[in-house]
Amino acid sequence: MTDTFAALSDPTRRLLLDRLSEQGGLTLSALAEDLPMTRQAVAKHLAVLEAAELVASERDGRCKRHYLNPVPLAKMARRWLGRFEEVPLAAMAGFRNPDAGDGGGRTAVRAGSAHS
Repeated sequence: MTDTFAALSDPTRRLLLDRLSEQGGLTLSALAEDLPMTRQAVAKHLAVLEAAELVASERDGRCKRHYLNPVPLAKMARRWLGRFEEVPLAAMAGFRNPDAGDGGGRTAVRAGSAHS
């Protein structure tokens, strides 16, 4: 999962994933279109995404077509976001945004909710 986080940390790679989520089967040339970098730079970003298994590729004659692989993203969502879906709203009652300027409310992190 560390590879997934590292791959997603770059805005260019996130843009490439966005493009592939809108239309799969894009070639390197299509993905590189309108980007302020060379095709070789885009190929390096694709290699990182492939290593993290976020992108799958297949040969189509002389072309290599790229597709979004949503499985690692779904695993990440279940692992890191899923636990917060089960938090009852009543458990959050009394917690306020410290930036709200109301001067009150609890802002401490409860035991057991530390980052993993």
